[in-house]
Amino acid sequence: MSPTGKAAAASEPLRGGPRRRRVRTPGGRRGVPLPLLVPALIGVAFLTVPLVALLVRAPWRAMPEQLTGTAVWQALQLSLVCATAATAVSLVLGVPLAWLLARVEFPGRGLVRALVTLPLVLPPVVGGVALLMALGRNGVVGKWLDAWFGITLPFTTAGVVVAEAFVAMPFLVISVEGTLRAADPRYEEAATTLGASRFTAFRRVTLPLIAPGVAAGAVLAWARALGEFGATITFAGNFPGRTQTMPLAVYLALQSDPEAAIALSLVLLAVSVAVLAGLRDRWMATG
Repeated sequence: MSPTGKAAAASEPLRGGPRRRRVRTPGGRRGVPLPLLVPALIGVAFLTVPLVALLVRAPWRAMPEQLTGTAVWQALQLSLVCATAATAVSLVLGVPLAWLLARVEFPGRGLVRALVTLPLVLPPVVGGVALLMALGRNGVVGKWLDAWFGITLPFTTAGVVVAEAFVAMPFLVISVEGTLRAADPRYEEAATTLGASRFTAFRRVTLPLIAPGVAAGAVLAWARALGEFGATITFAGNFPGRTQTMPLAVYLALQSDPEAAIALSLVLLAVSVAVLAGLRDRWMATG
Protein backbone atom coordinates (compact mmCIF):
# COMPACT_ATOMS: atom_id res chain seq x y z
CA MET A 1 0.00 0.00 0.00
CA SER A 2 1.29 3.42 -0.91
CA PRO A 3 1.96 6.06 1.75
CA THR A 4 -1.08 7.98 0.52
CA GLY A 5 -3.29 4.91 0.97
CA LYS A 6 -1.93 4.32 4.46
CA ALA A 7 -2.71 7.91 5.45
CA ALA A 8 -6.21 7.64 4.02
CA ALA A 9 -6.81 4.37 5.89
CA ALA A 10 -5.54 5.86 9.13
CA SER A 11 -7.77 8.90 8.70
CA GLU A 12 -10.92 6.80 8.19
CA PRO A 13 -13.11 6.49 11.28
CA LEU A 14 -13.47 3.05 12.74
CA ARG A 15 -16.52 1.04 11.79
CA GLY A 16 -19.39 1.93 14.03
CA GLY A 17 -17.98 5.39 14.87
CA PRO A 18 -15.46 6.39 17.52
CA ARG A 19 -15.50 4.47 20.75
CA ARG A 20 -16.34 6.34 23.91
CA ARG A 21 -14.69 5.39 27.15
CA ARG A 22 -17.12 4.66 29.92
CA VAL A 23 -16.02 6.37 33.08
CA ARG A 24 -17.44 4.82 36.19
CA THR A 25 -17.90 7.19 39.07
CA PRO A 26 -18.10 6.16 42.71
CA GLY A 27 -21.81 6.92 42.62
CA GLY A 28 -22.42 4.82 39.52
CA ARG A 29 -24.95 2.05 39.32
CA ARG A 30 -23.05 -0.77 40.85
CA GLY A 31 -24.34 -3.49 43.07
CA VAL A 32 -23.58 -3.00 46.74
CA PRO A 33 -21.83 -6.06 48.22
CA LEU A 34 -24.11 -7.77 50.70
CA PRO A 35 -21.36 -8.15 53.35
CA LEU A 36 -21.07 -4.34 53.36
CA LEU A 37 -24.73 -3.46 52.97
CA VAL A 38 -26.04 -5.48 55.91
CA PRO A 39 -23.61 -4.11 58.55
CA ALA A 40 -24.15 -0.60 57.19
CA LEU A 41 -27.92 -0.85 57.57
CA ILE A 42 -27.53 -2.31 61.06
CA GLY A 43 -25.23 0.58 61.95
CA VAL A 44 -27.78 3.12 60.72
CA ALA A 45 -30.50 1.43 62.73
CA PHE A 46 -28.28 1.23 65.81
CA LEU A 47 -27.65 4.98 65.71
CA THR A 48 -31.10 6.21 64.70
CA VAL A 49 -33.59 3.89 66.40
CA PRO A 50 -32.92 5.31 69.91
CA LEU A 51 -33.48 8.84 68.62
CA VAL A 52 -36.66 7.80 66.84
CA ALA A 53 -37.84 6.06 70.01
CA LEU A 54 -37.26 9.29 71.91
CA LEU A 55 -39.51 11.12 69.47
CA VAL A 56 -42.16 8.38 69.52
CA ARG A 57 -42.36 8.22 73.31
CA ALA A 58 -42.28 11.99 73.79
CA PRO A 59 -45.30 13.42 75.64
CA TRP A 60 -46.16 15.96 72.96
CA ARG A 61 -49.42 17.07 74.56
CA ALA A 62 -47.80 17.65 77.93
CA MET A 63 -44.66 19.17 76.40
CA PRO A 64 -45.63 22.83 77.01
CA GLU A 65 -46.41 22.10 80.62
CA GLN A 66 -43.18 20.14 81.08
CA LEU A 67 -41.03 22.88 79.57
CA THR A 68 -42.61 25.81 81.39
CA GLY A 69 -41.68 24.68 84.89
CA THR A 70 -39.43 26.92 86.96
CA ALA A 71 -36.81 24.21 87.50
CA VAL A 72 -36.61 23.53 83.76
CA TRP A 73 -36.02 27.16 82.86
CA GLN A 74 -33.47 27.53 85.63
CA ALA A 75 -31.56 24.52 84.33
CA LEU A 76 -31.83 25.72 80.72
CA GLN A 77 -30.70 29.24 81.57
CA LEU A 78 -27.81 27.96 83.66
CA SER A 79 -26.77 25.58 80.87
CA LEU A 80 -26.77 28.33 78.24
CA VAL A 81 -24.88 30.80 80.42
CA CYS A 82 -22.28 28.29 81.60
CA ALA A 83 -21.76 26.80 78.12
CA THR A 84 -21.27 30.27 76.67
CA ALA A 85 -18.84 31.22 79.44
CA ALA A 86 -16.93 27.96 78.98
CA THR A 87 -16.70 28.64 75.25
CA ALA A 88 -15.34 32.13 75.93
CA VAL A 89 -12.69 30.63 78.22
CA SER A 90 -11.86 28.08 75.54
CA LEU A 91 -11.46 30.82 72.92
CA VAL A 92 -9.22 32.98 75.09
CA LEU A 93 -6.96 30.09 76.07
CA GLY A 94 -7.45 27.60 73.23
CA VAL A 95 -6.75 29.76 70.18
CA PRO A 96 -3.26 30.83 71.38
CA LEU A 97 -2.59 27.23 72.41
CA ALA A 98 -3.58 25.96 68.95
CA TRP A 99 -1.33 28.58 67.32
CA LEU A 100 1.56 27.49 69.54
CA LEU A 101 1.10 23.84 68.60
CA ALA A 102 0.77 24.59 64.89
CA ARG A 103 3.41 27.28 64.35
CA VAL A 104 6.14 26.86 66.98
CA GLU A 105 8.66 24.04 67.15
CA PHE A 106 9.68 23.27 70.74
CA PRO A 107 10.83 20.19 72.63
CA GLY A 108 8.00 18.02 73.85
CA ARG A 109 5.38 19.45 71.49
CA GLY A 110 3.95 16.00 70.85
CA LEU A 111 3.59 15.39 74.58
CA VAL A 112 1.87 18.74 75.05
CA ARG A 113 -0.54 17.95 72.22
CA ALA A 114 -1.31 14.57 73.78
CA LEU A 115 -2.00 16.15 77.16
CA VAL A 116 -4.20 18.83 75.60
CA THR A 117 -6.32 16.28 73.76
CA LEU A 118 -6.45 13.84 76.69
CA PRO A 119 -9.86 15.11 77.94
CA LEU A 120 -11.34 13.88 74.65
CA VAL A 121 -10.81 10.26 75.67
CA LEU A 122 -10.68 10.66 79.44
CA PRO A 123 -13.91 9.59 81.19
CA PRO A 124 -15.64 12.80 82.32
CA VAL A 125 -15.99 11.51 85.89
CA VAL A 126 -12.23 11.01 86.02
CA GLY A 127 -11.84 14.57 84.74
CA GLY A 128 -14.08 15.77 87.57
CA VAL A 129 -11.99 13.92 90.14
CA ALA A 130 -8.82 15.41 88.64
CA LEU A 131 -10.34 18.89 88.89
CA LEU A 132 -11.19 18.26 92.54
CA MET A 133 -7.61 17.18 93.25
CA ALA A 134 -6.29 20.29 91.52
CA LEU A 135 -8.83 23.03 92.30
CA GLY A 136 -10.66 21.67 95.34
CA ARG A 137 -10.47 23.37 98.72
CA ASN A 138 -7.53 21.13 99.62
CA GLY A 139 -6.30 20.68 96.04
CA VAL A 140 -2.84 21.33 94.70
CA VAL A 141 -3.84 24.76 93.39
CA GLY A 142 -7.21 25.23 95.08
CA LYS A 143 -5.81 25.55 98.60
CA TRP A 144 -3.73 28.52 97.52
CA LEU A 145 -6.67 30.10 95.72
CA ASP A 146 -8.69 29.76 98.92
CA ALA A 147 -5.91 31.01 101.21
CA TRP A 148 -4.73 33.95 99.10
CA PHE A 149 -7.86 35.12 97.28
CA GLY A 150 -10.75 33.39 99.09
CA ILE A 151 -11.80 31.68 95.83
CA THR A 152 -13.57 28.33 96.11
CA LEU A 153 -14.56 26.71 92.82
CA PRO A 154 -16.13 23.32 93.65
CA PHE A 155 -19.91 23.21 93.97
CA THR A 156 -20.34 26.70 92.54
CA THR A 157 -21.54 28.10 89.22
CA ALA A 158 -17.95 29.04 88.41
CA GLY A 159 -17.05 25.41 89.01
CA VAL A 160 -19.58 24.40 86.34
CA VAL A 161 -17.84 26.73 83.88
CA VAL A 162 -14.43 25.30 84.77
CA ALA A 163 -15.63 21.70 84.37
CA GLU A 164 -17.27 22.42 81.02
CA ALA A 165 -14.25 24.32 79.72
CA PHE A 166 -11.99 21.43 80.74
CA VAL A 167 -13.85 18.94 78.54
CA ALA A 168 -14.78 21.35 75.71
CA MET A 169 -11.53 23.19 75.03
CA PRO A 170 -9.81 20.27 73.24
CA PHE A 171 -12.48 20.38 70.51
CA LEU A 172 -11.63 24.01 69.85
CA VAL A 173 -7.88 23.41 69.94
CA ILE A 174 -8.07 20.53 67.46
CA SER A 175 -10.26 22.48 65.05
CA VAL A 176 -8.14 25.63 65.14
CA GLU A 177 -4.84 23.76 64.94
CA GLY A 178 -6.04 21.87 61.88
CA THR A 179 -7.12 25.12 60.24
CA LEU A 180 -3.77 26.74 61.05
CA ARG A 181 -1.86 23.84 59.52
CA ALA A 182 -3.96 24.12 56.36
CA ALA A 183 -3.44 27.90 56.12
CA ASP A 184 -0.45 29.18 54.18
CA PRO A 185 2.13 30.57 56.65
CA ARG A 186 3.71 32.75 53.96
CA TYR A 187 1.11 35.47 54.51
CA GLU A 188 2.16 35.65 58.13
CA GLU A 189 5.84 35.68 57.16
CA ALA A 190 5.24 38.43 54.60
CA ALA A 191 3.60 40.59 57.25
CA THR A 192 6.56 40.15 59.59
CA THR A 193 9.03 41.07 56.82
CA LEU A 194 7.08 44.32 56.33
CA GLY A 195 7.68 45.25 59.95
CA ALA A 196 4.67 43.79 61.75
CA SER A 197 5.22 41.97 65.01
CA ARG A 198 4.25 38.31 65.35
CA PHE A 199 1.19 39.26 67.39
CA THR A 200 0.13 41.92 64.88
CA ALA A 201 0.56 39.44 62.02
CA PHE A 202 -1.54 36.94 63.91
CA ARG A 203 -4.24 39.49 64.72
CA ARG A 204 -4.43 41.20 61.32
CA VAL A 205 -3.53 38.36 58.93
CA THR A 206 -3.76 34.90 60.46
CA LEU A 207 -6.89 35.31 62.55
CA PRO A 208 -9.09 36.47 59.62
CA LEU A 209 -7.82 33.52 57.57
CA ILE A 210 -8.68 30.95 60.22
CA ALA A 211 -11.94 32.58 61.33
CA PRO A 212 -14.12 29.77 59.88
CA GLY A 213 -12.11 27.17 61.79
CA VAL A 214 -12.32 29.20 64.98
CA ALA A 215 -16.08 29.56 64.57
CA ALA A 216 -16.53 25.83 63.93
CA GLY A 217 -14.38 24.96 66.93
CA ALA A 218 -16.29 27.39 69.12
CA VAL A 219 -19.62 25.85 68.11
CA LEU A 220 -18.33 22.34 68.82
CA ALA A 221 -16.94 23.45 72.18
CA TRP A 222 -20.24 25.13 73.06
CA ALA A 223 -22.24 22.03 72.16
CA ARG A 224 -19.88 19.80 74.15
CA ALA A 225 -20.09 22.12 77.15
CA LEU A 226 -23.88 22.19 76.93
CA GLY A 227 -24.06 18.40 77.13
CA GLU A 228 -21.41 17.88 79.80
CA PHE A 229 -22.49 15.68 82.71
CA GLY A 230 -19.78 13.62 84.42
CA ALA A 231 -17.19 16.28 85.21
CA THR A 232 -19.91 18.76 86.19
CA ILE A 233 -21.68 16.55 88.71
CA THR A 234 -18.36 15.39 90.18
CA PHE A 235 -16.71 18.80 90.50
CA ALA A 236 -19.70 21.14 90.88
CA GLY A 237 -22.46 18.93 92.26
CA ASN A 238 -26.17 19.01 91.45
CA PHE A 239 -27.76 22.00 93.19
CA PRO A 240 -30.89 23.44 91.50
CA GLY A 241 -30.45 27.03 90.41
CA ARG A 242 -26.71 26.99 91.07
CA THR A 243 -25.03 23.99 89.44
CA GLN A 244 -27.89 21.91 87.99
CA THR A 245 -27.54 22.10 84.22
CA MET A 246 -29.83 20.46 81.67
CA PRO A 247 -28.05 17.06 81.57
CA LEU A 248 -28.14 16.91 85.35
CA ALA A 249 -31.82 17.86 85.34
CA VAL A 250 -32.50 15.04 82.86
CA TYR A 251 -30.74 12.57 85.13
CA LEU A 252 -32.68 13.75 88.18
CA ALA A 253 -36.04 13.81 86.36
CA LEU A 254 -35.53 10.30 85.00
CA GLN A 255 -35.72 8.94 88.54
CA SER A 256 -39.03 10.60 89.43
CA ASP A 257 -40.70 11.93 86.25
CA PRO A 258 -39.72 10.11 83.02
CA GLU A 259 -41.92 12.36 80.87
CA ALA A 260 -40.03 15.43 82.07
CA ALA A 261 -36.75 13.66 81.35
CA ILE A 262 -37.90 12.95 77.78
CA ALA A 263 -38.96 16.56 77.30
CA LEU A 264 -35.60 17.87 78.51
CA SER A 265 -33.79 15.34 76.34
CA LEU A 266 -35.68 16.60 73.30
CA VAL A 267 -34.48 20.12 74.02
CA LEU A 268 -30.86 18.94 74.04
CA LEU A 269 -31.52 16.87 70.92
CA ALA A 270 -32.87 19.93 69.11
CA VAL A 271 -29.77 21.92 70.08
CA SER A 272 -27.49 19.15 68.80
CA VAL A 273 -29.33 19.00 65.48
CA ALA A 274 -29.05 22.77 65.14
CA VAL A 275 -25.30 22.57 65.75
CA LEU A 276 -24.85 19.87 63.12
CA ALA A 277 -26.93 21.86 60.63
CA GLY A 278 -24.85 24.95 61.30
CA LEU A 279 -21.59 23.08 60.68
CA ARG A 280 -22.81 21.26 57.57
CA ASP A 281 -21.69 23.99 55.16
CA ARG A 282 -18.18 23.99 56.63
CA TRP A 283 -17.89 20.21 56.41
CA MET A 284 -19.12 20.21 52.82
CA ALA A 285 -16.68 22.98 51.92
CA THR A 286 -13.82 21.05 53.53
CA GLY A 287 -14.77 17.91 51.63
